[in-house]
Order: sequence, then C-alpha cells, then structure tokens
Amino acid sequence: MNISFENTENAFAYKTDKELKQSKFLFNTMDYPLFVPIGTRLTPFLMKTGLPVHGIIRKTIFKQFVGGESLAETSEIVSHLKQYGVQVILDYGVEGKQGEDNFENSADVFIDVIKYAASQKDIPFISIKLTALARFALLQTLNEAPRLRSGIHDHEVEIDEWNRIRKRVHRICAVAKENNIGVLIDAEESWIQDPVDRLCMEMMEIFNKEKAIVFNTIQLYRHDRLHFLEISHRIAKQKGFILGMKLVRGAYMERERTRAFLRDYPSPIQPDKENTDKDFDAASAYCINNVNEISVVVASHNEASNLYAVQLMEKNNLPFNHSNIHFSQLYGMSDNITFNLAKAGCNVSKYLPFGPIREVIPYLMRRAQENSSVSGQTGRELSMIRKELKRRKSA
Repeated sequence: MNISFENTENAFAYKTDKELKQSKFLFNTMDYPLFVPIGTRLTPFLMKTGLPVHGIIRKTIFKQFVGGESLAETSEIVSHLKQYGVQVILDYGVEGKQGEDNFENSADVFIDVIKYAASQKDIPFISIKLTALARFALLQTLNEAPRLRSGIHDHEVEIDEWNRIRKRVHRICAVAKENNIGVLIDAEESWIQDPVDRLCMEMMEIFNKEKAIVFNTIQLYRHDRLHFLEISHRIAKQKGFILGMKLVRGAYMERERTRAFLRDYPSPIQPDKENTDKDFDAASAYCINNVNEISVVVASHNEASNLYAVQLMEKNNLPFNHSNIHFSQLYGMSDNITFNLAKAGCNVSKYLPFGPIREVIPYLMRRAQENSSVSGQTGRELSMIRKELKRRKSA
C-alpha cells in the first residue's frame, strides 16, 4: 500500500493557485473563535432582510461546500473531479419543507436527480433525507409507538400518511433500480430513526436482490449502532438481499445529548470519541469482512479510519476498486483523503450538495459548525493548504 494523506500535490491538483488561496482565506476566517457562532446565527437573518449578502455567500462558503444552485451547475464540478478519478454523490440540499405538496415535489426532484445521475458516468449514488419526504412529528410518533413498529396503529389518518411516505420512497427507489443508481438514505435524530431504519430494510428487501441499490446510514457515535449493523446483516441473510450501509460518525451529537439531559433518559451517544472511533472501525471491519453480503460506503473525514479500511482490503486480498466498497468525503473538505484514495485506485466520491442559496443555508451552517466543533478540523484543512501553497512556490 502506497497511500499518504500528507501528499498535498495529489490532494490539491484539481485547484488553481487562486482557488487554493480563496480556500485558505475562508478556513482562516472560520478559524476565528467567534466567527462561526456569530455567523451561523446572523447569516440566515441577513438572507431574509434582502441585504446584498447573496453574492458574498456564493463566492465564499457556498463555492467551497456546494456544487451549484441547480443540477446543471453541478456538471462542471462533476466533469472536473472525474479527471482525477473522483466520483460524486449528489445531494439535493434543501431542508425544512413541510406539507404534502412539498413532500411530493421533493420526491419528484430526487427522481430528476437519479435520472441526471444515470446520464453521467461518475455519479454512482444520490443522497436523500426522509425528513424531506415526511412530517417530522409523524416520524416521532412512529418511533415512540411500540405497536406501530409492527405496522399496526390506532389512527387511520396516520396510517394513510405513512403509506404515502412509503409510496414516495418506493417510487424513488424503483427509478434508482431501473437506472442502476444507489440511494443513500440519511440518518436522522435518534427519536425519529426507528421508522427510517424499518423503511430502509423494507426497500432493501425489494430492491437489493442482485446488488445494493438502497443504503441505510448508521451513526457510530451512537453506542447501539454496531449491534444494529449485525442485526441488519442477519435479517438481510435470512431474507436474501444485499445489505447496503453507509458508515458515518454522526451529525446530531449536541442535540442528542441536550435532549437526553432535558428529558432525563440515557443518552444514546458514546461516552467519548475513543469509543466512537472504535465502533466506526469495527463497523468497517464487519462490512469489509462480509463484503459479498454487504455493500459499504465508508464516509469519514478521519484519516486513521480510512487507512484502516484500506489495510483491511489489502489483508483480505480485495482489489481497491471492489464494487462493494466505496469511500466518501464532503465536497470542500478533506481533499487530502479523497484525492489520495483516488490516486491509489479506490472507489471514492465527493458528497456534493446543490440547491438555491437561500434554501441550502441550513446545510452551509452545519458545515461551518462541523468544522469548528470537530477538534482540529479547520486547522488541519489550513495546514494542508499552506503546505501545498509553499510547495508550489518552491517548485
């Protein structure tokens, strides 16, 4: 194995000097202690006031983390990344919509994204959120009602509403199957995750007979998810389908801990980062050791976890481009991981959100918060960029 995540020449070959300096400026700004907490509160407000901040956001944080305002705008980035062996996972990044009409419209957009992905060579997956297709409060009701987990419920209206959600997801997955595009279903907060898991398993049983089309997402900062992976695999073997799993550390940690504290129930979150890392790597090992029965997307910004997964592939004599093992990082982050994995011949994608600036603001604010909350993330990005600029200057 000859992979080094310190190789900045590979990491930033796709960026011009100007683009690299723009990234340096953005991460420098995000590194100021008060910038992210103030900016994440102020930006959504400023967007609503009509003040001329649209252009500033588009040229900075939007350009760094988002593929464009429309599907057509993503095509240039997809083509550019393709030159460096990097694929793309498309994500319609609009959130927080409510109402049946909006849910139906989201389903239509996801189907359009699948058809677009099928017209390109390097978009193997799209990402969807069930909360773009279903009412949050209903998912919470489903999660909390034990009888409902077996498909039985007292309220006819809620049964009808749930059936409409199932039909939307089925429609999306059917088009994905027809076009041979994977559908990665995002993880949600623990208090609405149970119905998401059950719907994922239902769709996998239908569409994952020959290969994985539908993927569930497990957040390994939850202490129960490694066990859930093992149970899911057992069910998949019993029912005769390929299990699709995307592995992430997680996105809702502070919210989870706060809710558990306020409502006085045991937190679902791991006691510390060490246990999260341990379970993430154990999940990678479990999937790679069962690679003929599990298709896995290792979605991590942790260098050690990515290296560990590659070492497992070598240990098991698996080719780096094995069709059931895929790596992924967010667009605009961890280029040192993505492009060095691609250079080594691994299947690797950038997770590329798109959508109107006003509507992807929640996504952008999470990216800013993620960089500031993950210990050393912004500093790591900066050090890599500085190293490459220095290398280019002396070359």
